[in-house]
Order: sequence, then structure tokens, then C-alpha cells
Amino acid sequence: MFLPSVLAASSFVEVRPGLIFWTIVTFVLVLLVLRAKAWGPILSLVEEREKQISNAIESAKRERAEAEKLLADQKTAIAEARREAAEMMRRNTADMEKFRDELMAKSRKEAEELKLSARREIDDQKAKAIAEVRGMAVDLAMEVASKLMNERMDDAKHRQLAEQFVQGLPGATSATATRRSA
Repeated sequence: MFLPSVLAASSFVEVRPGLIFWTIVTFVLVLLVLRAKAWGPILSLVEEREKQISNAIESAKRERAEAEKLLADQKTAIAEARREAAEMMRRNTADMEKFRDELMAKSRKEAEELKLSARREIDDQKAKAIAEVRGMAVDLAMEVASKLMNERMDDAKHRQLAEQFVQGLPGATSATATRRSA
């Protein structure tokens, strides 16, 4: 009930041709003024913003390509560094192996020289000992012979006399035991 009375009271539903004409003329004039004064600057701002966005996109693409190139370069550099490190480790291992072999050869040579020197020293000492034993045997034989000449004895007496004489010599107890075991 309220709505029909408001609509009847208002002039909105009423068609007035003069008002329509002037409304259209005003609309066209405002449209022309807006087009001349506001539409151009708004479109230029939109175009400028569009250029900034496209420049930013291009810059981002360039930076991405550069970053990808740098990443590839870094990967190559890392691979090269790893290869060089592996090569250095291989060379160091080979050098250490060579050094160890040289050291072992040198040690063996020195050990062999020491062994030969010790053998020569042993042989020299042995020869001296044999010469000394021979000298002592000659002295012993001469003393035994001189005592035998002074005394006439049988075989058992000779042996007993020789053993007494040998025991009287310094270090004779070990020599007697060695002769008896031989």
C-alpha cells in the first residue's frame, strides 16, 4: 500500500521528453569533457603502468637467465674443484707410496749392510778366537810334551795330566765341556 502511493507521488515514473533530451545532451557533453580531460590521462597512466610491468617482467626474465647461467658456472666450478681434489689425493697417495717404497728399500739396504758388517765382525772375532785357541793348543801341547818327556806315563796318566793342565787355564771349564760334548 505504501509503494503505490510513493510511486504516484514521485515523478520518476513519469516520462518527460524534454528531460530525456537534456539528460542525453548533458551525458554527451560530460562524456566529451571526460574524454578530452580525464580519459587521455587515465589511458596514458594505464599504458605507462603496462610498460612498467612488461619491463619488470623482461628484467626478471633476464635476471633469471643470468642466475641460471651463474648456477651452471658454479656447478661446473664445483665439479672441476672436486676433480682437482681427487687428482691431488691420487697424486699424494702415489707420492706417499713411492716415498714408502724408497724408505723401505733404503731400510733394507741399511739392514743388509749392518748384517754384512756384523757377519764380518763375527768372522773376524771367530778367526781371532780360532787363532787364540790354536795358540793355546800349541802352548798346551808343548807343555804337555815337556812334562811327558820329563815323566814316563801310560795313556790314562797322559789324559789325566792333560785335563789337569786344561782345567788350570783361564776359562778352561767351558772349553773342556765343549770338547767333551763334541
